[in-house]
Amino acid sequence: MAHERFRRVNTMGRWPNQTIDYDVSLMVRATGRCLFLGGLTGFDLDGKFHGKGDAAAQADQAMKNLKTLVEEAGGTLEHVCKVTTYLLHREHREPVYNAVARHLRGVAPCGTGLIVSGLAMADMLVEFDVDIVIPA
Repeated sequence: MAHERFRRVNTMGRWPNQTIDYDVSLMVRATGRCLFLGGLTGFDLDGKFHGKGDAAAQADQAMKNLKTLVEEAGGTLEHVCKVTTYLLHREHREPVYNAVARHLRGVAPCGTGLIVSGLAMADMLVEFDVDIVIPA
């Protein structure tokens, strides 16, 4: 089975003051059941940024996007296996993880949290990569 790519976009014109011409997908399904999501941030699925200066609000928007994308692929949030969290500031850890917990209550995915020196845009305070496996 070929990989299925969801919400393909080109980055040209998507990032202020940058001209990056790059084709990406917001999610890829591999072998029919495995979903890989990258770059979940404060941007909604229409490209509007939410939560400027508020890491928890950005995390909340990212989790709303996660729910929509997983459901588009026929899954649910209960199928989330791993969440990798990238934070700019250690003090954002508690509000971000609490925002994520409201969306993934009871799921108990494994995860990795990293403090990084920067993300793609100056207004971004948090970003997530998420792996999902929809049961057969």
